[in-house]
Amino acid sequence: MEQNTFDLALPVAIGSDHAGYEYKEEIISYLEGKGIQIKDFGTNSPDSVDYPDYAHPLSVAVENGEVAFGIPVCGSGNGVAITANKHRGVRAAICWGEELARLARGHNNANVLSVPARFVSTDVAKQMVETFMATPFEGGRHANRVNKIACA
Repeated sequence: MEQNTFDLALPVAIGSDHAGYEYKEEIISYLEGKGIQIKDFGTNSPDSVDYPDYAHPLSVAVENGEVAFGIPVCGSGNGVAITANKHRGVRAAICWGEELARLARGHNNANVLSVPARFVSTDVAKQMVETFMATPFEGGRHANRVNKIACA
């Protein structure tokens, strides 16, 4: 089982499609203001793009341990989460509130926080990121369950 907390000496991966672009920029500013390094996987404008083009590279960075954790952002949060969860060792959770972010970390050891930009405010998104970063995986009874997630 992986460590219970994120190694914030590593950068945090973030990426978005066009629907999540403004939120991505807000979250980057928020994290950089806290002294956290960012690895930005794009997109770099609100022009229409395909979310897998950004979610896959972000997920590879999580998969390879190059980043502390990942934050993909799209309109619903679904597309980037589905894409991220195709990667071995990635546990992406779509969250639309602080409590879900806490449970995703504490109970599911999620290492990717999928943000649905069309369904939460930027303030809620930042609160979720803060909670996700600060919440350790509880282990215990949850570790056995999390260990059963991956397919062979």
